[in-house]
Formats: sequence, structure tokens, C-alpha cells
Amino acid sequence: MDEKIKDKVWTGILYIISLFVVVLLMSLIGYIFVKGIRYLTLEFLFGSPKIGEAGGGIGPQLFNSFYMLIIALLITIPLGIGASIYLFEYAKEGKLLNFIRLCIDTMASLPSIVVGLFGLLVFVKLTGWGFTLLSGALAVSIINLPAFTRVSESALKSASVGVKEASLGLGATRFQTIFKVILPSAMPQILTGVILASGRIFGEAAALIYTAGMSAPMLSFSPDKLFSSNSPFSLFRPAETLSVYIWQINSEGMVPDASRIGDGSSAVLILMVLFFNLFARFIGKKVYQSYTGKK
Repeated sequence: MDEKIKDKVWTGILYIISLFVVVLLMSLIGYIFVKGIRYLTLEFLFGSPKIGEAGGGIGPQLFNSFYMLIIALLITIPLGIGASIYLFEYAKEGKLLNFIRLCIDTMASLPSIVVGLFGLLVFVKLTGWGFTLLSGALAVSIINLPAFTRVSESALKSASVGVKEASLGLGATRFQTIFKVILPSAMPQILTGVILASGRIFGEAAALIYTAGMSAPMLSFSPDKLFSSNSPFSLFRPAETLSVYIWQINSEGMVPDASRIGDGSSAVLILMVLFFNLFARFIGKKVYQSYTGKK
């Protein structure tokens, strides 16, 4: 067979496979969204669950999911970028570096249920905190750190090509080169890691069952309770997230309209991930433009 024909055939096969994957993904997302969009009312989004009764909402769980996302990213991003900078610039090739990379790869393959049990032993029982939002945020940070570190390291390596030597040659220090030249250039790729980590946080359930708990206390935003132990912004309170709530109502039969809440909550999760992706890309673009001067 002629080489040009072979090239066209394999190119066509790759296009077909790519199209199949895209169609399958869009069909799955569309099915979940269309099935749950009819339940998205203000009462459903901001109301509280009604245990044993129909017509409850997901307000506390929705707030807990966003709050968990913020706290977990505040832990994951600095540690992940710091670790990637060390591996990229300061670590010396050898047995120690190979051992560190092996540990990172091993941690990345750990099942979330194992991390959840580890969080139960350390963050819940050993510290004496109990089931808290901070325990859950630390657990999902452990899950996300290995993958985010590797993505950030790869981003720094690709961004350093052609600019690292030029920056050092102009008299910049290693610290200035990393934080003023390489890191801003790697921001779009690092942002991809942030988006992947956020999707994992939104959808995580197994690890959070054992660390953040399966209860969502009534949230009061009155000024006199904002600084109390039961404040919505307290890190040391139980925080059932939306994904955990979906699992709970469908497995324990807590409410008679579990299918309605499950369908609506699934649609909300898709909208949350989409919203955060767009928002993160917008912020990342602005940060990249501010460092590079591009518009």
C-alpha cells in the first residue's frame, strides 16, 4: 500500500476515534444535564435537606463543596508548585531524586478510600478534631498533590526552554528567573493542573466520608454567629459535600425523592465544574497577561 494512502487511512481512523470519544463524553454530560436541569430551582439550590420528607434542597452541601474547594486549593497549589520548583531546579539527579519521584508516582496511584482511612486515623482521631472541613481538605489535598506536582514540573520544564539561559545570561538570579520568567510562562499549563484538581475535589466522595463526615449543619450567616464554632466559615465543623450527599441519599434511602435530588445534584456538579473551568481560565489569562504584557 502506498505510504500516502496509509497516512490518510490512519489519520481517518484517529479522527473517528477522537470523534467517538467527544460524542460519548458530550452524550454523557448532556444526558445528566438534561435529566437534572428541570429540578434546578432557587428552593432546590438554596434550601436545606428535609430528612424523611420530599422537597428538600442542597443549600448546605453546595456551600460546603465550594468552601472545600477553596480550602483544598489553598493547600494544594502552594505545596504543589513549591515541590515542582524543587524537583525542577534544585534537586540533584541521583538515588534520592529517583526515590522522591517513585514516592510521588506511588501516591498518585493510591485509591481514595485508602487516603480516606489514613485521614480518619490521622486528621480525625490522632489530632482530636473529629469530622471537620479541614480534615476533608487535607485528605483531598493528599490525593491531588502528586498529580498536580508532576503537571507543574512538566509545565516549568517546557516553559524554561529558551528563556532560562537567556534570563541567567542577562544577570538575573536563579530565584528571579524562576518567579519572574519561568513561572509566569508556565501559568497556562499549571492552570490545567488546577482545573484537574478542582474536578477531583468536586467529585470526591470516598475520602470525604471518613474525614469531613456525612452531616451538614444548618448554616447561619447572621453577624453574631460568623465567628462562633458553628460558623459557616469554621474549618472545624462537619462539612458534607454535594458528592457525598448524592451517595448518601441513594444508598441509605433518607428521602422519598432521592432520584430527584440525585439528578438535580448531578446537574449542579456539572455546572460547578464548567463555571470553575471558565473562571480559572479567565483568571489565569489575566495573570499571564499581567506578567508578559500580552493582550
